[in-house]
Parts: sequence; C-alpha cells; structure tokens
Amino acid sequence: MIKFIDRLTNRTGLLSAWMFFVIGMMVTYEVVMRKVFNAPTVWADEMARFFQIWAVYLASAYVLKNRQLITVELFSDALHKRTGRLFDFFTLAIIGVFCCVAIWYGSAIVYESIEQGRHTSTMLGVPKWMTETAIPLAFLLLLAQTIVEVVRLAKGGPGASLSGASDVEAIEE
Repeated sequence: MIKFIDRLTNRTGLLSAWMFFVIGMMVTYEVVMRKVFNAPTVWADEMARFFQIWAVYLASAYVLKNRQLITVELFSDALHKRTGRLFDFFTLAIIGVFCCVAIWYGSAIVYESIEQGRHTSTMLGVPKWMTETAIPLAFLLLLAQTIVEVVRLAKGGPGASLSGASDVEAIEE
C-alpha cells in the first residue's frame, strides 16, 4: 500500500508539473492574442486559474513526500534526534488533522455546489464543483501520504525525518 501511495503521489506531482507548464502556455497564448492580434480569448484566463487550483493542490502530497515543505530549521536542527522524531510525529499529526478538516468541509462545499448548480460568473460559466473538488481529493491524497510518512518515521527508515531532503533519493522507486 505504501508503494501504491508513493507511486500515486509521484504521478500527481508529475501531472501538477505538466499543468503548470500548460498554464504558462495558456497565458502566453492569451498575451499574444490580446497584445499582438487584439483578439483576446474567452477561455484562457479561466482555464489557467482552473489548472492552477488543481496543480497547487495536487502537488501538496508530492511536496510532503519529497520533504520540500517550509520548515523552521532553527528548532528542528537544535533538537536531539529522539526529540526531533517526536517533533516530526507532532507535525505530521497536525497535517493529518488539517487534512481531515479540509476533506470534511471541502466535501460539504462540493456537495452544496452540485446541489445548488453553482457556476462561475464568467463567459464560460464552469460549474464550481469542478474546481472545488480539488480540495477534498488533494487533501485525501495528502492525508494518505501523511500516513505513509508516519509509518516511515515509526520504522526509522530512509527519508524518515521531515526536516531535510538529504535522503529523499533513497525513497524513490
């Protein structure tokens, strides 16, 4: 199960990276169409935002897996190894609780949007649930990756510490 979650996290991280590339292409296309040809598009701005929402949230589990979260190393580096592990468990617990809250409330918002038929107030009129779904789904993946990291930390294996990226390579497939 750990390998499956790691593979899923890697794939969503890759998808997220490609989505950021596509965002750049969409924005470039919009700028050229607007400034060079004086023919702005109806879709580029909203689709770029749509992709950005999904890309940011999908990347969250990948960021955790690869130890790229922002950390305050002043505290974590000063701690004894055992205390540092307890600090990492505490950090992962906070992330896990936050994920549960985001999944709960995010799901309620998605359900409400579907029920009420909400749409964006733009020319495209995209259903709101299409962007709002990113929150519960991505936080579910982040929760799964958080559980994997707790297991890794408990086993003391490679990549166990949250405070550094030195042994990330050992985690890769």
